[in-house]
Amino acid sequence: MDKYSYIANSDAAYVDQLYQAYRQDPASVDASWQTFFEGFDFSLTYGENGSKTANGTSPATNGTAATTNNQPAKTPVDAKHSEKEVSVASLIKAYRSRGHLLAHTNPIRFRKDRNPRLKLADYALSEADLDTVFESGTLLGIGAATLREIMASLEKIYAGRIGFEYMYIREIDVKNWLRNKIEKEALVFDPTIEEKTRFLKKLNEATVFENFLHTKFLGQKRFSLEGGETTIPALDAIINKAADMGVEEVMIGMAHRGRLNVLSNILGKSYESIFDGFEGNIPSQVQGDGDVKYHLGYASLTETPSGKMINVKLAPNPSHLEAVNPVVEGFVRAQADEEYKGDFTKIMPILIHGDAAVAGQGIVYEVTQMAKLPGYQTGGTVHFVINNQVGFTTDFDDARSSIYCSDVAKIIDAPIFHVNGDDPEAVFFCAKLAVEFREMFKRDVFIDMVCYRRYGHNESDEPKFTQPTMYAVIDKHANPRDIYNKLLVERSEVDAQLAGGMDAEFKKLLQERLDKVKQKEEIKYKPLRLDQQWAELRTSQPADFDQSPETGVPRETLERIGQSLYTVPEGFKPLKQIDKLLRDRKQMLTETKLVNWGTAELLAYGSLLTEGKPVRLSGQDVQRGTFSHRHAVLHDQETNAIYSSLNHIQGNSLNQEGEPIIPASIQIYNSLLSEYGVLGFEYGYAMATPHALVIWEAQFGDFANGAQTMIDQFIAAGESKWGIQNGVTMLLPHGYEGQGPEHSNARPERYLQLCAQYNMVVANVTTPANLFHIMRRQLTWAFRKPLVIMSPKSLLRHPQVISPLEDLIKGCFQEVIGDSYADPKKVKRVLLCTGKIYYELLEKQQADSRTDVAIVRMEQLHPLPKKQLDVALAQYKKAELVWVQEEPLNMGCYTYLLREMMDVQLRPVSRVAAASPATGFAKIHTKEQAALVAKAFE
Repeated sequence: MDKYSYIANSDAAYVDQLYQAYRQDPASVDASWQTFFEGFDFSLTYGENGSKTANGTSPATNGTAATTNNQPAKTPVDAKHSEKEVSVASLIKAYRSRGHLLAHTNPIRFRKDRNPRLKLADYALSEADLDTVFESGTLLGIGAATLREIMASLEKIYAGRIGFEYMYIREIDVKNWLRNKIEKEALVFDPTIEEKTRFLKKLNEATVFENFLHTKFLGQKRFSLEGGETTIPALDAIINKAADMGVEEVMIGMAHRGRLNVLSNILGKSYESIFDGFEGNIPSQVQGDGDVKYHLGYASLTETPSGKMINVKLAPNPSHLEAVNPVVEGFVRAQADEEYKGDFTKIMPILIHGDAAVAGQGIVYEVTQMAKLPGYQTGGTVHFVINNQVGFTTDFDDARSSIYCSDVAKIIDAPIFHVNGDDPEAVFFCAKLAVEFREMFKRDVFIDMVCYRRYGHNESDEPKFTQPTMYAVIDKHANPRDIYNKLLVERSEVDAQLAGGMDAEFKKLLQERLDKVKQKEEIKYKPLRLDQQWAELRTSQPADFDQSPETGVPRETLERIGQSLYTVPEGFKPLKQIDKLLRDRKQMLTETKLVNWGTAELLAYGSLLTEGKPVRLSGQDVQRGTFSHRHAVLHDQETNAIYSSLNHIQGNSLNQEGEPIIPASIQIYNSLLSEYGVLGFEYGYAMATPHALVIWEAQFGDFANGAQTMIDQFIAAGESKWGIQNGVTMLLPHGYEGQGPEHSNARPERYLQLCAQYNMVVANVTTPANLFHIMRRQLTWAFRKPLVIMSPKSLLRHPQVISPLEDLIKGCFQEVIGDSYADPKKVKRVLLCTGKIYYELLEKQQADSRTDVAIVRMEQLHPLPKKQLDVALAQYKKAELVWVQEEPLNMGCYTYLLREMMDVQLRPVSRVAAASPATGFAKIHTKEQAALVAKAFE
């Protein structure tokens, strides 16, 4: 058996399987297959000459089965035709699956031969069959047709300027919807004259913009879109179609390639504003350090050709490719939750990728995996790949192992439309189809627009150093606008007239730009509720950190919250361990009035909910907590039903006018096993919810370094670069307990090294009450700052780590906590410390009755609480100052304090400098820890 026979037989088996299902229940197969099998049954029964023949034979057999019902067997001619019907049906199926491998999607070079197995001979067909009529044409919706007509239709649909990939989708209804849309609409697609005008207009704008910048600012970096100008009409079509389908807001995330063009021709930012960046002018509203022109974000109100108004936003981004993706998704999810009450059809994310980045950056995989998860899904993202076939200087052969850069889409069964960037009409077809698919199924879709990059990575770079032959072709290749203009001229009188008019408009527009004619005034942006909420906040001032605001909560409110924490609905059956936990909570809240860490944390969240402020917590294992301390979401041991206690607080708090406040809800999601993507998502969520407490918790603080890009580029520097405040909170379990080098150290030194200009808060809290107050302070402040907490592990159950309920009712966050045991008159040494080490020092101090040594806790490390520290140290003026830390000398807080307290002599007590954060041997850890504590008191 040769390989082609094997292929034909395997496809025949598939057809036979469908036919048997059809005979059992016609409705169980797609309508096109029903029509085909009806026609097949007719020809099987009556033959080509209309006389009745044998029936009941499978279309995949050779037709020579034994006769039934005393009817004559099929003739050899009938049998041969039946075999070919199956072959044609198999060929159609093969084109649907692999036709994209033949599609003419590359504008500058021939595609590689991927052996798609789509020749007639592969299916036991030949040119002699081209004029034979086959019922299989019904599968394409063209009815019984000659093989020649069927092949022409297949070539037009699946091997033209678009390559469709969707046959791997496992949901039959989704696959059938796509197939019907593609096959019915691709054959008759012909844009209206208004649509063609719009394409050419947007291509004109894109081309004029690039030409102008290239002429006016020769040699300056702008990361040109030239070669991929069809991106602009594509985005225009996506946004217009989305607005027509009811979308009210679009959030775009993209890198620097083409960003200025998008700002100008999609969001309507004026040329004058953009030119300021090239002229080196400093915008008056920038309060921090600012960023380069091709990283900035923008928001606008856009009117579509049909008269619809839609808010369009472009997220600011760093140079780190694809890093903005989770931020966009988090922002969209927050807006869907808050602004659109969970209606994902009202807001749509668009992510614009480069081909090298979408294939190479792991964050793309992380974000793609979020697409269908309840805690992270956003109703589907439209992904648009500007595939210019090179990454900086790297050819695609060196940039990926997959055939396509967009193959990551297949992990979530998202369809991919590969399209030729020189064909605006084909791109328009894909844009419309993508939006319709997204709105229909609320899931991701990818457009892979194959184009090229006319210059180097930036305009001063020479691409011929590394791609000499490709750039020899590009140098002679007309731009997409000229190609489309020429096509319209050649087509018809109407199209030629349009082309001529638009060509004149193009030259006029270019001259106006060169002459600095003022642009049409932008549509005034109408602020959304989100914009108004941010406007109510202000920028922080140094004095804000001298004293924390009052954050206590009335006793009655805490009692209501507490009741929800130890009450479950009737019939709910928790595990016996959870039952004990609930009894312990009740005892703490109603009898001892002393709360532990987990209870204080939940009371903080509940108190915000009663004030109408949402809380969102996500990360690995956060519902229970890595160390089983939180149990915010309970599970019925028999049904696995879940119960989120804080969403069942009884009664209402009152606002200042005495009116009841509608309580907010808490979202607590166990995340996928990702740090980078999930932290980015929560940062984006916090961008859109200034009045919500948004928290990401690491499983262990050590693992947060997997999200270092997000920390460095967004959390630490976002306000300075882009003027964007953000209140995202990070909980990073930290502390030396003999668990080894990967479970001891959240790397506080890294966060402290990033600290300057009051950009974020770093804390290492030691009491439940202080945790309660620092969480509430996040939303009590009149501004927003990222908060990084080195959270505890062993302290979660430490008998001394409890707080009186009274400390939650009144007071505020204490940046510094002084010593209540030492005798100030005797003190010769003050041990400054932070976090868990305090309790070990305290045990030693009291065991040895060392009233001559005071221990002062720094609960907040940045901004350095200098005034609060001065007050705590004022009574020990002649005492030696010693900094005690568990971490090695080259880690922890010591080097930060040297920088911040240069006028103070501060002796360190720590582990010796080391390459690894901690020993992997428990006995060595115990020895080191004891020596460290002893040394502090020597």
